[in-house]
Amino acid sequence: MLPQPLAQRHRQPEWMDQPGIDPVAHSQALQGLRRINAFSGAVGSLLAPIRSLARERSGRPLRVLDLACGGGDNTTALAERALRAGLDLRVDGCDLSAQAVAIAARSAEERGLGASFFQLDALNDPLPDDYDVILCTLFLHHLDEPEAVDLLGRMGRVSRGLVLVNDLIRSPLGYGLAWAGCRLLSRSPIVHFDGPVSVQGAFQLAEVRALAVRAGLVGADLRRSWPERYVLCWHRPDGLPQDR
Repeated sequence: MLPQPLAQRHRQPEWMDQPGIDPVAHSQALQGLRRINAFSGAVGSLLAPIRSLARERSGRPLRVLDLACGGGDNTTALAERALRAGLDLRVDGCDLSAQAVAIAARSAEERGLGASFFQLDALNDPLPDDYDVILCTLFLHHLDEPEAVDLLGRMGRVSRGLVLVNDLIRSPLGYGLAWAGCRLLSRSPIVHFDGPVSVQGAFQLAEVRALAVRAGLVGADLRRSWPERYVLCWHRPDGLPQDR
């Protein structure tokens, strides 16, 4: 696969998203993504703002929802890190794929975590409005701009406290890291194909900032994170009501 120019987004179908994907190949791909997510340290970049919100709202547990959670590796890792840090956190996950939800639920049960997982189409179903934090990781790059704006806007309207997004940056460095990292950390052909393709379809930082403004996430903080990713963090201003 030859790399496409990265000045503009180049979206193409990813193998993992295809209907009727072989369950064995799907499971192998999710295992590869688990290793990649652990290597990326994404959970640490998400835990820091959640920890700050927990300090602000001490005295009651925080509820966190991981949208489009896939096999739930970030969801369960976040729950484990919060437990070790002594945070009173309940982390749940949802995904369109029934197979991914089943894998995530089994993983959480094996680890003795209280996380629950359920099936939900983040683009078309109403988002739950009883979570303090709503986050998504490696999902926004799958969407076109109107879909991304709509999702960010709906996340902001239903979240009680924080909206968090961790995703790829479209750049030559990001492409090279994806190409090499996917081959080093996974044997899955699906992961080998989808990793670089994901970078080609990802947003650049200026584009993410513009999406957040269009979605009404005024004052959102946007920072680079390892490895050639970004974290978007929007904190609901005091006194701003939820849109129910």
